[in-house]
Formats: sequence, structure tokens, C-alpha cells
Amino acid sequence: MVNQYETVFILTPVLSEDQVKEAVNTYEKLIKDNGGEIVNRENWGMRKLAYPIQKKSTGFYNLFEYRVDGSFIEKYEVMMKRDERVMRFLTVKLDKHAIAYNEKRRKKASESKKEETAEKA
Repeated sequence: MVNQYETVFILTPVLSEDQVKEAVNTYEKLIKDNGGEIVNRENWGMRKLAYPIQKKSTGFYNLFEYRVDGSFIEKYEVMMKRDERVMRFLTVKLDKHAIAYNEKRRKKASESKKEETAEKA
């Protein structure tokens, strides 16, 4: 059964910008190759961690929101656990309220970007 999920993952800060893009693209491709559909993708950039992980205090945060068959999630998480570039990850199955909230949040963000662009022009 196809459900909607959200995964936030933190990549190690020792990676170059190209290596970060490659890692993100790897997981996006994995979702698409298994019949999934990316709903939203956000790169939050380098952020300070709440506590050290593997003696590191920062990491590259990324978020994927996607629709995929539930049986894929276990395979996806095993891949992330084995990948030394991924320091932490969290996958959450979204209910209808979370999906509605995310859509509203994206709409609000795109409207504020349009306003910024209009102010600059």
C-alpha cells in the first residue's frame, strides 16, 4: 500500500558540496527506482547539532517527503544505516493531518518567496 513518508537525514560535515549532492541524489534515485514519488525535497544546509554525533558538532540536514509502498521503508533504512556518510536519520509515516500541514507550509513558503521577488523588482 502506498503511503506518504518524510525522512530527515544528517550527512557528515566532512563531505564536499559535490559529495553531499551525490548522497542526496543517491537516496532520491533509490526512492524513484522503487516506484516512489518525491513530493518535496529540502536542503537545510549545514546546521549545528544539538549534541555531538561521532565527535562532530555540525552536519548537512536534508528532508525528503515522498510517496512509496510501505515495504520499501525497511530496505531504505538499511541502506542509510550502512552508509557512513549518514550520521542520523528519522523516517515518519505521515497521516492526513501532517500531509495537509506540510502542503500549507509549502504554499506559505512559496508565497513569501514570490513577495520577496516582487519587492526586489
